Amino acid sequence: MMSRRGFLGSSAILAGAGAVSGRVEAAAIPEAPSMDRPAMQPPLRPASGPDYQPVVTLNGWSLPWRQNGDWKEFHLVAEPVVREMAPGMKAHLWGYNGQSPGPTIEAVEGDKVRIFVTNKLPEHTTVHWHGMLLPNGMDGVGGLTQPHIRPGKTFVYEFELKKSGTFMYHPHADEMVQMAMGMMGFFVVHPRDPAFMRVDRDFVFLIQSYDIDPGSYVPKVMTMTDFNLWAWNSRVFPGIDPLVIRKGDRVRVRMGNLTMTNHPIHMHGYDFKVTCTDGGWVPESARWPEVSVDVPVGAMRAFEFDAVNEGDWAIHCHKSHHTMNAMGHDVKTFIGVDKKDLGRAVRRLVPDYMPMGSAGMAEMGEMEMPMPDNTLPMMTGFGQFGPIEMGGMFSVVKVREGLSANDYADPGPYKHPPGTVAREVAPAAAGSPQRQVQPVSARVPTAEFDVVKPGSKRPASHRH
Repeated sequence: MMSRRGFLGSSAILAGAGAVSGRVEAAAIPEAPSMDRPAMQPPLRPASGPDYQPVVTLNGWSLPWRQNGDWKEFHLVAEPVVREMAPGMKAHLWGYNGQSPGPTIEAVEGDKVRIFVTNKLPEHTTVHWHGMLLPNGMDGVGGLTQPHIRPGKTFVYEFELKKSGTFMYHPHADEMVQMAMGMMGFFVVHPRDPAFMRVDRDFVFLIQSYDIDPGSYVPKVMTMTDFNLWAWNSRVFPGIDPLVIRKGDRVRVRMGNLTMTNHPIHMHGYDFKVTCTDGGWVPESARWPEVSVDVPVGAMRAFEFDAVNEGDWAIHCHKSHHTMNAMGHDVKTFIGVDKKDLGRAVRRLVPDYMPMGSAGMAEMGEMEMPMPDNTLPMMTGFGQFGPIEMGGMFSVVKVREGLSANDYADPGPYKHPPGTVAREVAPAAAGSPQRQVQPVSARVPTAEFDVVKPGSKRPASHRH
C-alpha cells in the first residue's frame, strides 16, 4: 500500500465522501488525495503485486490506491479546480482530485478495481472508462447504463481489467460542457507479465483544447472549432514539462486525444514505431517507422524508440496554429504592407503605437508587450540561442547521458559538441550560386509523326 502522506507531502487535501449506491454501501470509502501543483510528480511505484514500470504523467501524478481483499480501491472526486496553464495564466476548470486532467489511474491486467466517484460539481455527472472491456452497467453512460451521480453523491464502479493497454476516463453526462471544462484522465493497465512490452521510461499526456478569452478564466463551452489554447494535460508551452530521458533508455510516449480535431504529433531527432492504440498492442509485424503519428479524435496512440541521440529535441503538434497561444482569429495579415505612414499618423493619437506584422510575426517572440491580466503571449519561450517563438502543444525531449534511472529533473540546455551548431558564414565564404542554362535546342526534343488528311491515301510526313 502506498503512503499517501509520503507521496503527496504536507500540501495534500483530503476530500470527504457521501453516501454510496451499490452493494458495498456499508464499506469504508478510501480517502481521496488531491493535488493542486502543476509540476510533474515522481512515478508511483508498485509496493506489492506484479512488478511494472510506472508511467510519468506530464505536469501530473498517479492516483494512490489501497488493497481491500481482492480489490484495488481508488477514489475520484469530480469538482471545480483552478489549473495553471502556464506561468502567468490560470483557468477555472472542472476536473478530478484538484486538477484537470485528473490523476492517472494505474493497475495491472487481471486486477479487480473498485473506483469510488464523489460528485462535487454543481450538476450531475458519470464516468465512462474509455476503451475498457467491462459489464454494461459499469460503462458510465448516464441514463443508458446507470443513474446519474447527483451533486453530493458517491457511486462505485467495479470491474476486472481484461487486457493491458492505454485508456482514458471522462464523463458521459452533459459531455459537451464537462469535457470542454477539462474533465478527463488517463487509465493505464500494465501487462501481467513484467517482461512484456517493458520500457525504461513511460510518459503519458492527454491532448486538449480550450477557448478562453484574453483576460478571462472560464472556457467557452459552446466553441466547436475556433479554439485559442491547445494544451497537453491542460498546460501550454512554456508550461509543459520536458520529457527527460537517459541516453540508451527504451522510451514509450502515450497520448490520448479529447479535442475536436486530429493532431499529427511530430518528434525531432528520431524515428519511432507505433506500438499501442486504445484497441490494444500492435503486433510486431504490423508496426512501421514514422516521425509523426496522427492521433484521431477520441483515440489513443503510443509510440516507442531507443534514446540513442543526445540533445534537446522538439516534440509538437504539426498543425502550425496548434503551437500558438491565445490567437486572435480576426487579426489581419499585413505581410508586405508598408505601415510607416500609418504608424506616424496613429502615433499622433496613440503615442505608444507600434506597427507590426509587415515582415511576419517573429518580432512578437522577443517583445514583452503589455497584455490583459491572465493572458499568455501568442508566441513565447526562450532557449539558449534566443526566443523559441512557440506556444500551445510544444515541449522538448531532453536526452542526456549519465542520468540515473529515476532522474526526471530538467537537466537544462544541451551542451553541443564543438562544431555541431548551425552558424553564420560570410557571404564570400558561401560563394555565388552557379546557374546552368541549356540552349533551346537542347531543352526541346524533336519528334516525327505522320498526319493523314481526310481523303488522302498517303500520310504527310511532318517534323516537329
